Amino acid sequence: MYEVTIIKSFSSAHLLAQTGGKCEELHGHNFKVEVTVCAGALQKSGLLIDFRTVKEWLIEILEQMDHKHLNELPFFSGINPSAENIAKYIYDEMEPKVKPSGVNVARVKIWESENAAVTYIPAQQ
Repeated sequence: MYEVTIIKSFSSAHLLAQTGGKCEELHGHNFKVEVTVCAGALQKSGLLIDFRTVKEWLIEILEQMDHKHLNELPFFSGINPSAENIAKYIYDEMEPKVKPSGVNVARVKIWESENAAVTYIPAQQ
């Protein structure tokens, strides 16, 4: 199995309802996002997928959240914009972009701070 990982970041604000404590108040993060795509075989070029392509797709997705109040975005309507839900959202947006290239999204990791992260891994590839 081959993997390619792209790391980007974005800044945004959110509040997390029904969690207790300070997180229920509006606050912000500089999120770091790691997206890893995978496949069992390389293309004829010897690449799994071009880094630049995955990077462009990730930037396109993150631009929807960068410098935004996440609770006000339609895709988080009715759910807390937690790091867990952000990771799942990025996976849901990225998977259809990479699928035609013959790769899958292996995992999406969201760092909320330098020492706190969550990872979304799809149940089956």
